[in-house]
Amino acid sequence: MNWRKRDLAQEEVKALSEKYGCDPLTASILLRRGIRTGEEIRYYLENDLRYLRDPFDLPGMEDAVERILAAKEEGEKVLVYGDVDADGITGTALLTDFLRRGGFDVSWDLPGADEPYGLSRRAVEEFAAAYGTLIITVDCGISNAAEIARAAELGVGVVVTDHHNPPEVLPEADALVNPKLPGRYPFKELSGCAVACKLVSALRFAARSGVYGQAICLLNVRPSNDSVVIETVKLRNLAQVDTLAETIVPGAVKITNTRLPAFLAGQQILCWDLPTQTKLLAQAFGKGVEIQMLDIAEEVGRVIPQTAGKSLLRLRELSKIGKYRGQSPGELDVLANLFVSFVQKKENLFDEETGADLQLAALGTIADIMPLRDENRLIVKKGLESMEKKPRPGLSDLLFKQGLAGRPLNAADISWQLTPVINAAGRLGDPKKAVSLLLGGTAEERENLAREITAMNGERKRLVEELSARAEAEARKSMETYSGNMAVFIREGTLPGESRKGVTGLIAGRLAAKLNVPSMVLSIIDNDIKGSLRSARDYPLGFFLEQFSGLFYRHGGHDFAAGFNMERANWDSFLKQLKVFTANMELSPESEKALEIDAEIPLAYLSRFEDDPRVQGKKEPYLLRLADRFEPYGERNRSLMFLSRGLKIADINLMGKEELKHVKLLLDAGKHKWPAVYWNAAARINVDFKLGDTVDLVYTVNRNWFNGAETPQIMVVDLKVPQDSR
Repeated sequence: MNWRKRDLAQEEVKALSEKYGCDPLTASILLRRGIRTGEEIRYYLENDLRYLRDPFDLPGMEDAVERILAAKEEGEKVLVYGDVDADGITGTALLTDFLRRGGFDVSWDLPGADEPYGLSRRAVEEFAAAYGTLIITVDCGISNAAEIARAAELGVGVVVTDHHNPPEVLPEADALVNPKLPGRYPFKELSGCAVACKLVSALRFAARSGVYGQAICLLNVRPSNDSVVIETVKLRNLAQVDTLAETIVPGAVKITNTRLPAFLAGQQILCWDLPTQTKLLAQAFGKGVEIQMLDIAEEVGRVIPQTAGKSLLRLRELSKIGKYRGQSPGELDVLANLFVSFVQKKENLFDEETGADLQLAALGTIADIMPLRDENRLIVKKGLESMEKKPRPGLSDLLFKQGLAGRPLNAADISWQLTPVINAAGRLGDPKKAVSLLLGGTAEERENLAREITAMNGERKRLVEELSARAEAEARKSMETYSGNMAVFIREGTLPGESRKGVTGLIAGRLAAKLNVPSMVLSIIDNDIKGSLRSARDYPLGFFLEQFSGLFYRHGGHDFAAGFNMERANWDSFLKQLKVFTANMELSPESEKALEIDAEIPLAYLSRFEDDPRVQGKKEPYLLRLADRFEPYGERNRSLMFLSRGLKIADINLMGKEELKHVKLLLDAGKHKWPAVYWNAAARINVDFKLGDTVDLVYTVNRNWFNGAETPQIMVVDLKVPQDSR
């Protein structure tokens, strides 16, 4: 296997290190990963909820909040309707719990075992018959135009919160909240649960903040050579909606001949240091001109003491948020950041409740394989921190069952040991038990539900193993039919205990990973055909679905994971068109995989220890601290991969449950010896390496937990004995 480490210009490393205040090794890793802008870097270096994006920047958010607040005021019956996977389950529990605690008359529902993905006509009609008047969808709804039209016929309003790719024709709902809709929201890859979490955050802001819905304008006047610059920004619910800048030569123009009067009309105007601002305005337009402004400097200083008595120019030098902008922040930028931070702190918007919400949003983000970039990193980081300190009822029971209670958590723990358990309930036809568990209840009820769901996960594993071998053989053979561009596995019915939604997505994912082509699993059940697709080699599944949309009665998803439903009458046409279409598919070329090295680590660094911030007086390896900085790891943020040369193999042992096929090593780095694990490498012993060899190593680092004890360890990715040491 090839090892590849990109060369970097030291000047570039130094510049990034100095600008963002990180060490050169961290800077070099960021650069090798293509993370160069302050907008991206802040989510690797910061761990503050102030860096979460404003929920009111999401399209449709204020409409959604207004409709939901009206429902509470009128005492309407509200239904939260989610999806049956872990993302939909966590989002349903999150929103339902918030509305319950907020005094809403709220119930929840999910698709039944025989219903397809999304809002169902059955749910709409049953809710209307029970005199319900508002449905809020979670992780679904953007493709349910017909069902939402039916709700309107019955006098039921619908607020859609979703994150799937929108169809060309959108449903006519009361509000559509989806980061993938056109608008100013810059990050499109939120999970369904994270979108629900954003809605809860917006509702909490509306309930707590005195500035909700207000038209607020921040204004700053500054001298510039022989002129005066007047800058102003409009905020609504802390989101910036418009800006204006006017450069005025003193005495050259009347204020009525500028754009300022129209821009400022109807706004509450706030400034910093009113006497100076008034003086500069008089210099620009004469003493007869007054703009009614409120000076917020003193009040902000009481809430954020470090700002007291300082000018905006001085605060610009101290601005932590400002350094991540593409250029040095102006005084108006500083004022806007200060005002947002002031409101957030004064209204206590980031409290324990927010942490509890983020626990579920973190689960949904990891479960739905969202990219761990941008604010998803912060959602997962803070969610896991909260989960460690005080897990929500229901989650605490699952953590205990899975052996994760009372220890630090990372995204890999959640991905491998927690989200599959929650997903298993939906795959085996009983997702409502998972929602009930996450909504709490008595300790006895939670214990029983956690035990049942954990047992379902065991059954889910059995079903997947039962299907996998047959699926791979048939899918591999199918590639001949589909020009080597797609693998297809067709199955009739379901296995005993499997729901209609079942394990098809898991099988499709395994096939895509194994065969390295987009893969599709088709389940034929009576007169209905359900398709689950998983992508490979960068192929966009949304484009694929659109080519066959005339044959489907329902389809949707993401570019990397999608699905559809089709009547059996269209089966023959589908197969014929599929054969023609796949012959012309263009996939990214397959290439020999190279191990991308993030950093070469000298042996001295392998023996370097630093203070462990979690335990006073405890030391831990520097490499672990470095690896922690880039957590959470997962989709589009793989674990840091290091290269070290000249380690000596001090000990070798075999390990494995049924077969001794894995290798446990002890690697001597000089002052410190590292335990290491090398998966599936038993056959390489005494062939490619042996006891006493000095080796070069590509590896990751992690913490191994066993019987409550934590041990740093190396995970070997590849190993070579240099030619000159053989």
